[in-house]
Amino acid sequence: MHVVVCVKAVPSTTEVRMDTVTHTIVRDGRQAVINPFDTAALELALRIKDAAGEKGAPAEPVSVSVLSMGIPDTERLLRDALSRGADAAVLLSDRAFAGADTLATSYALACGLAQMPPADLVLCGKMAVDGDTAQIGPEIAGALGVPCVTDVRELAEVGAGRVRVWRGCEGGTELAEAPLPAVLTVAKEAADLRMPSIAGVRFGERARVRVLDAPAAGADPARCGLAGSPTQVVRSFVPQRTSVAVRVEGTVAEQAAQVADLIEGMTL
Repeated sequence: MHVVVCVKAVPSTTEVRMDTVTHTIVRDGRQAVINPFDTAALELALRIKDAAGEKGAPAEPVSVSVLSMGIPDTERLLRDALSRGADAAVLLSDRAFAGADTLATSYALACGLAQMPPADLVLCGKMAVDGDTAQIGPEIAGALGVPCVTDVRELAEVGAGRVRVWRGCEGGTELAEAPLPAVLTVAKEAADLRMPSIAGVRFGERARVRVLDAPAAGADPARCGLAGSPTQVVRSFVPQRTSVAVRVEGTVAEQAAQVADLIEGMTL
């Protein structure tokens, strides 16, 4: 079984800079971390691998790969994933991918998946903390033509050509089942990513991270980056906040009248 985890580099700080021309986030690899939702997805994939290696488990081996699209420094985060137990890593990195919306991103990731051994299961974080769209997983599933289960909270069973999970739903959780291959989007509370071992760190340092540009990924440039993005941010800004205190005096009736006047004069 081959499990692929899609990971995204996101800013490690709330002080995000925006490109004034493209209206996209300025990516600084030195301040990037793996999207927290994606770390939960990676841990679930590693648990599937661990379960396959337990004594008395079925003989079917499990390999875990990580896939990302980003600037060259994203390789550092993929090596971190390797140090925690992943077996292989692929990075899509090309100026042609820059400025992509979710549709162009999912297209590029689907092209990257096509350059890897066939995936039985693709795991993504439910959303990215820098976008909150929750669209990538379902769009990848659509591009691949496979089922998608969203907001996965717990893995119940994987194997025999199917996956069963507990997923969030209105009013609680429900047990869902899908045939393999399939795409799962994972909630952040599903799992905490393990720490790397010393052997894992050594492996992550020496392992090869396969880097693909758009031609190597077999991607159509017209469907990548800004050129392939039907949606674009028209304007982005940091809200200006002010704090003003007004002292209200007088009788209760007078104070109530003053408060009413203040509320009426507010602009939302």
